[in-house]
Amino acid sequence: MALRRVFVDSIASGVSRVGGARAHHLHRVARLTAGEEIEISDQKQVFSAVVKSSRPDLVEFDVRRELEAPGQGIAVVLLLSIVKFARFEWAIEKATELGVQTIVPLVTERSDQRLVAGAIKRGDRWRKIAFEAAQQSRRLAPPEIESPVEFGEALTKYQAPVRLFCDTDSLALNQVLAEHRFDTDARPAAVVIVGPEGGWSGEERETAASAGLTSVSLGPLILRTETAALAITCLTMFAMTRSPEQVT
Repeated sequence: MALRRVFVDSIASGVSRVGGARAHHLHRVARLTAGEEIEISDQKQVFSAVVKSSRPDLVEFDVRRELEAPGQGIAVVLLLSIVKFARFEWAIEKATELGVQTIVPLVTERSDQRLVAGAIKRGDRWRKIAFEAAQQSRRLAPPEIESPVEFGEALTKYQAPVRLFCDTDSLALNQVLAEHRFDTDARPAAVVIVGPEGGWSGEERETAASAGLTSVSLGPLILRTETAALAITCLTMFAMTRSPEQVT
């Protein structure tokens, strides 16, 4: 059985400590107890450790030895149009579990402006969701959660060898992925862009085409934004770790 993993800020002289609200969560919710073996990550390396003491205000760890850190994995940036927060937050959690490197809340022409205004204030909450999901899934570190970015700016800011623009009436995703030769060492290796509930405007489609994005379709069914985001992310990451004949 895999040991639980806890993110810590630093390790010094073989000891690490977590205080404040995170200590309260580890003690009261995660129920860490003295003597329990766990893994800790300072988001650079992973270590075997034992819980030295656990209190609501402070949890201390005795660090035993450094473990082999997992590879960086495939770096994927997900540009996710802002939708109702409960669904957006679900997508953050699941994208984190899948290993997405960066999640960017995307402001589009048809975005609900009330949600856009609220999103600016939600950054800390979304980072907390990603942080907890990353611990649960035993990542080395949580993904970056960016501040909301306008569509046009995002196309310039986020570059990668492969940039996929999820849209209807486009080439099938599996066909496009089968034709690509991925540079999995690129950071990032792929950018995935998913639109809002109302779909892309004509101008946004033209902008995406002018920017050299590859327009792809997930099929004839109309998917919710968060469903499309997870589907295209899963398929793209799978394709990047498999040979072309295994994708088709």
